[in-house]
Amino acid sequence: MAIIETEAALHEAHRDNHTHRDVNGGWLRPAVFGAMDGLVSNLALMTGVAGGAVSHQTIVLSGLAGLSAGAFSMAAGEYTSVASQRELVEAELDVERRELRKHPKDEEAELAALYEARGVEPQLAKAVAEQLSRDPEVALEIHAREELGIDPGDLPSPLVAAVSSFASFALGALLPVLPYLLGATALWPAVLLALAGLFLCGAVVAKVTARSWLFSGLRQLALGGAAAGVTYALGSLFGTAVG
Repeated sequence: MAIIETEAALHEAHRDNHTHRDVNGGWLRPAVFGAMDGLVSNLALMTGVAGGAVSHQTIVLSGLAGLSAGAFSMAAGEYTSVASQRELVEAELDVERRELRKHPKDEEAELAALYEARGVEPQLAKAVAEQLSRDPEVALEIHAREELGIDPGDLPSPLVAAVSSFASFALGALLPVLPYLLGATALWPAVLLALAGLFLCGAVVAKVTARSWLFSGLRQLALGGAAAGVTYALGSLFGTAVG
């Protein structure tokens, strides 16, 4: 009885500690990319404009225009790209579905060959392929995973990607503008807040990756700071030339 209880406890512990995060939901990549892009691009835009020695109203207007244009552009781009990718996958699934319907035995033999190539004994591979092929939907799912590397029931959503990208870009792009909206008239509060946001974004991203939060945060800080510095220098150069 004690052995059974111990095994049950171990099974429970393994189940609790062996869960995985959603890696195909379609929200993480556009959210991360959107926030980073919003911060870097709008910070660079505003510092570039500020380098031309313009009024702070012009800087604010540039930042708000960059926020709006960038957020809509990111959302539209993400929706189109994810929708196109999903349509391509669905087209390939239709091809596989037709093959399973027209040539079930050939597809079953193909599946058995795949298992055999991975080290399963021929008779066992054949038996497993035969059993899995009895249900057409199960067979489609197995073939899609083995041949295409996808899960038909877990395709990314274009709408989720678009909304996630829009919201994250807008939030990231808002940070450099926020000090001006709260009454600041100098550039440095916007730069400091944006750089702090870049470090924080990098540190947060490290929570869902294997990287150190310090390394990830400093990397984003360095990249964003470099972009802002270069555009400020270019703005100063062009502003002087135009003036």
